[in-house]
Amino acid sequence: MDDFTIIDATTDEHFRAMSLIHALGWRDTYKDAVPADYMAREITDDRWVEVFRQNYLTQNGVRGLLLYRGDTPVSCINYCRARVSNYNVGDICTFDNAAYADWGEIASFYTSPAERGKGYGGILFEEALKRLKADGFQNAFVFVLRENEKARRFYAAHGFAWDGTSTEIPFPPKVCVDLRYVKAL
Repeated sequence: MDDFTIIDATTDEHFRAMSLIHALGWRDTYKDAVPADYMAREITDDRWVEVFRQNYLTQNGVRGLLLYRGDTPVSCINYCRARVSNYNVGDICTFDNAAYADWGEIASFYTSPAERGKGYGGILFEEALKRLKADGFQNAFVFVLRENEKARRFYAAHGFAWDGTSTEIPFPPKVCVDLRYVKAL
């Protein structure tokens, strides 16, 4: 495996790298699931910079990690105590997590499309799970789009399974469905 480093996201440079990885991931992964006009309008390279900055500055519990291959950021993840309310005002995603309030959550996780299949995402994902466990969480969950079979296989390979709960995410005229995958830590 190539030389890699995992860092805590704390600077604007980190937040910009994470936002770009998210945008590239969205454009590649969800191109057939999310309407093109939404993607063109909403999924900009800097869409999440302010969200990541505020997560860090307000210490609301959402922490970001970046995995670098050499000097190149290739994967990012955000993890936290289960969000029982939406932190990002105006988001279309609303989650009923009340029954999971004492769980850890993988809030977002993306690997640059050009870097997939090299094991980087798995390294970063396992680091976030290790940190959630060190923080005292006994269980963790992640939402994954029903249509995203590659991600569902990835999570299953890391010990997660669908618990039967889901939430609808409206992308008019389409509606996507997020499935909750869970794991004991």
